[in-house]
Amino acid sequence: MQQVGVPAERPALPGDLDVDVAIVGGGYTGLWTAYYLKRDQPDLRIAVLEQRFAGFGASGRNGGWLTNSVTGGREQYVKAHGRDAAIEQQRALNETVDEVIRVAGAEGIDAGIHKGGELEIATAPAQLARLRAAAAAEREWPATDVEELDARESAARVNVAGVLGGLWHPHCARVHPAKLALGLAAAVERLGVTIYEGTRVTEIAPGEARTEHGTVRAAHVLRATEGFTPNLRGEHRTWLPMNSSMIVTEPLAASVWEEIGWNGRETLGDFAHVYVYAQRTVDDRIAFGGRGVPYRYGSRVDVDGATQPRTIESLTALLHRYFPATTDAAIEHAWAGVLGVPRDWAATVGHDRATGLGWAGGYVGTGVTATNLAGRTLRDLVLGRDSGLTRLPWVNHRAKRWEVEPLRWLAVQAIYTAYHAADRAELRGRATTSPIAKVAGFVAGR
Repeated sequence: MQQVGVPAERPALPGDLDVDVAIVGGGYTGLWTAYYLKRDQPDLRIAVLEQRFAGFGASGRNGGWLTNSVTGGREQYVKAHGRDAAIEQQRALNETVDEVIRVAGAEGIDAGIHKGGELEIATAPAQLARLRAAAAAEREWPATDVEELDARESAARVNVAGVLGGLWHPHCARVHPAKLALGLAAAVERLGVTIYEGTRVTEIAPGEARTEHGTVRAAHVLRATEGFTPNLRGEHRTWLPMNSSMIVTEPLAASVWEEIGWNGRETLGDFAHVYVYAQRTVDDRIAFGGRGVPYRYGSRVDVDGATQPRTIESLTALLHRYFPATTDAAIEHAWAGVLGVPRDWAATVGHDRATGLGWAGGYVGTGVTATNLAGRTLRDLVLGRDSGLTRLPWVNHRAKRWEVEPLRWLAVQAIYTAYHAADRAELRGRATTSPIAKVAGFVAGR
């Protein structure tokens, strides 16, 4: 947002309003839903209600991974829906990567998109064991298209110090998140959708979205609030607001890039338990993200992206370990934000025809692609279509609610303390996954 400039705030809701569809949340989910609804049925009266400005939340400050991840994994769908349904979920997300790229081109949204695939690497023996197991598991499924790489092949793509192996697939593109969010908001407005900013929705009920400025009455009220969902009345334990943080270097010199490589502009992640996510930006910086303070007591959500100094220090140290050539590079930006985590770590989209209430989210950080699929699915659900999208296994899935405090806070603190301890043990040379991490995963429900 600092690069492109925060736009002048759009007017707030002027008072009570009647529309056909009220969308709560002006991030990717809400904007994609509005976009597809208005394109397919131009006479619909649609209002998007946003408490700050379009793209303020995770949509404007994510790691820029337009990837095909099935949040929570495909296996979760096999028992209830069968293997074929799980395969269709994967195929739909693969296709969605290209759909986002197509719409960005059609709408003239210059979001720095480069489809270079996704590379995940291992830098410790236990990580390499997990990578190999993941590669074998992925090869059992169609439409995954993974390539397992040895240390030399991985370093030839991105020269991470101490890399032992890698796993690459083609269904991922780097994007500039804020440019995509702001460009999509402008495209939605061109279609005739009104975005009301500075308008905080306090409660959603059948036929109503209640705000501090008035009540919006609509046949369909769609919740697209992701990590900010706990701010809504009655939704405090629906999704946990997990915090993630990023740092961005200054533009790096050509000599640094000669050492690092990264010429394919792949997105970069790893097989650590407290994993990182990174990209080489359009202007030749490294954007490098990971977990900071994972959760605030009582599901308190981020306000303006303040990042604790210790988080900046830990991410910077890891950046320098991965890329020693960046040691002298300045860290020019740092920020944090929240993402939505359901109790079973599985994203969902749904709509109740009886009440007109709909929702989408719980992407656990994999929403840059999934939000588009959710928007198209909500379009079909609202319009009463029986389509391939509405038959995907994540539709109308519901997870149980999170535990009450202080259990919620204690559990998250214990989980991430254990994950950090497991990573430290594995970096010291442990050949197999630490049992501490396995216990933490069980407690987390992953």
